[in-house]
Amino acid sequence: MSWSEKGPSYLGLGSVLAVALCTLWLALAGHLDLYINPRYSVFTIVLAVVAVPASVAGLVVVARGHGHAHDDVDGDADDAGHDHDHGRRTGGAARRTRIVLSGVAALVTIGVTTAMLVLPPTTLSARTAQQRSVDSATLSNATGSEAAVSLLGSGSVDTSQYGVKDWAALIRQTTDTTSLVGKDVELSGFVVPGADGSFTLTRFVISCCAVDAQPVGLGVVTDGAVPDEDQWVTVTGKLAANPDQSADARIVIRAATVKKIAQPDDPYEY
Repeated sequence: MSWSEKGPSYLGLGSVLAVALCTLWLALAGHLDLYINPRYSVFTIVLAVVAVPASVAGLVVVARGHGHAHDDVDGDADDAGHDHDHGRRTGGAARRTRIVLSGVAALVTIGVTTAMLVLPPTTLSARTAQQRSVDSATLSNATGSEAAVSLLGSGSVDTSQYGVKDWAALIRQTTDTTSLVGKDVELSGFVVPGADGSFTLTRFVISCCAVDAQPVGLGVVTDGAVPDEDQWVTVTGKLAANPDQSADARIVIRAATVKKIAQPDDPYEY
């Protein structure tokens, strides 16, 4: 059996092996949480551990089966005549096509695997947040903060541990935001620049993996300079009515301080 016939098997098993090895490398390097929700880490690692020997065994089986195709019997070849020659020419064209497609797929697989092993893992960026509508009216649907919203207005509620996700949910899901005005906040996130001395303090919320990551953010109004795009900052200040009456967001943070910080080890919220 030729490469053109066994190529898909090699490619499929090789891809599984490559993905499994990359997953284990990310786990050992402590970067797996940049791609999936931590609650799925153990399950993912177990699958990768199982996939490595299974895919290697599959490759060995396919390799050992290589070259065991049976030749046609001479009598059959004579009986086939011109039909056999035509089928061979047609089959040759099909095999060449499969070889080309398998080669392209193999190069893509090798390229992706090499990139994962060589390039440093990075978090999702401000550009991605803008593409996924960081300040859309549907953000609160992804935050899962219904319990926090139900406590709105209770003076006994401790909001000191609220993150960007929680405050975004409160602001989006309540019809009367006047009770939020004046509340102290201290939040960390990265910068998505706005206009006229404002920016959106942003975090990504991951339900399963980075593919489904949803950006959540709070508008920040500051009298100082707006930090660069993607810069991580800690903002302290008070919630205030948005001075831009035409904006969808009714509440913003009136910043007292905006301090640049390094990206945290766990940049996502869950």
